[in-house]
Amino acid sequence: MTLTARASTRLVLTHARMATMAGGGAPYGLVEDGAVAIEDGRIVWAGPSDALDPALAGNARTVDCRGRLLTPGLIDCHTHLVHGGDRAAEFEMRLTGVPYEEIARRGGGIVSTVKATREAAEETLFRTGLRRLDALIAEGVTTVEIKSGYGLDTASELKMLRVARRLGHARPVTVSTSFLGAHALPPEYGDARADYVALVADEMIPAVAREGLADAVDGFCEGIAFSVDEMDRVFAAARAHGLPVKLHAEQLSDLGGAALAARHGAMSADHLEYLDAAGVAAMAEAGTAAVLLPGAFYYLRETRLPPVAELREAGVPIAVATDLNPGTSPVHSLLAAMNMACVLFRLTPEEALKGVTGNAARALRLADRGAIARGMHADLCLWDVETPAALAYPLGFNPLAAVLKDGAVVRGELAP
Repeated sequence: MTLTARASTRLVLTHARMATMAGGGAPYGLVEDGAVAIEDGRIVWAGPSDALDPALAGNARTVDCRGRLLTPGLIDCHTHLVHGGDRAAEFEMRLTGVPYEEIARRGGGIVSTVKATREAAEETLFRTGLRRLDALIAEGVTTVEIKSGYGLDTASELKMLRVARRLGHARPVTVSTSFLGAHALPPEYGDARADYVALVADEMIPAVAREGLADAVDGFCEGIAFSVDEMDRVFAAARAHGLPVKLHAEQLSDLGGAALAARHGAMSADHLEYLDAAGVAAMAEAGTAAVLLPGAFYYLRETRLPPVAELREAGVPIAVATDLNPGTSPVHSLLAAMNMACVLFRLTPEEALKGVTGNAARALRLADRGAIARGMHADLCLWDVETPAALAYPLGFNPLAAVLKDGAVVRGELAP
């Protein structure tokens, strides 16, 4: 995990319409006329402007936000943005009626991206990944998760993770990395599933842990990917090497992947269109976050909705992410994902914003961001809108005015 752009001077923002996302009585944790004081990259005070201690403003740069909206920096907690090639041809195939599972069986899908990623030089992956990352940063993303999973051999998986780490040093953004070796069965293994699972568990995970390249281990539990028993072995290896786990689960069918993830204390289970009541209960008990990925739902033209009402009732934290990937969700906009989560999955705008701030932070087990509150990283976005709902409402419009990363202005300008 990488951090950049730490400020050492004090900054005070006043007269912002502040969506703290910190809980409390008002929706969005809204403070109508709010102020925040920042020092050494952290928030030292947040509250109503008229309650700001004058001592906090002493020797500080003070900026009047003039009623504009201030939110935590956005967090995209599920992306595959490092990869080679593209799959536009498969997009055409799906539109002619060929289902995703059939494309995968024909050697398309994930396996086609594996070929392109293996062949790509590390510098090429870095350069193309940077363009995709910049698109997210331009909309206020200050923390992003990046997965491997398109190498499917040890050298290529490590290459992808090295690129992801480099991206976090090249831009003012926190990058959390996930090793996704259990993404698909590589073609050279044929039907030798056990051999490949052994490679992931016994060679890849130890190598990733030894080099410190991953913050978590992920997997794809699905009929076209890996079974519950296979993922159980992978997760046992991850935990033996001190790495937390997460899982792509219940996207196309109900295999019980979310319940498996919960048994391993997973950070999150993602997709979840086919999640059943037992899976919801297991996630709630384990504190496993649900990451909804409306971009994949949209591109695959799915019709089965994730059980949002049941997740709400059980108190499972609901995060929202782009799932930015070359095949099933080439979505480069977290604001668009928020809109899709509202329109397609019936989330409220408040739930969508919580899903890309506080709950996204929970999905990554980052307790030091996602809200405007004392002690949090001063990762903040200033928007040229008046209401928080205006972030999820339009499609294709970016009202971002400025971004602060660890208290430093890294995009735009605070003063209008």
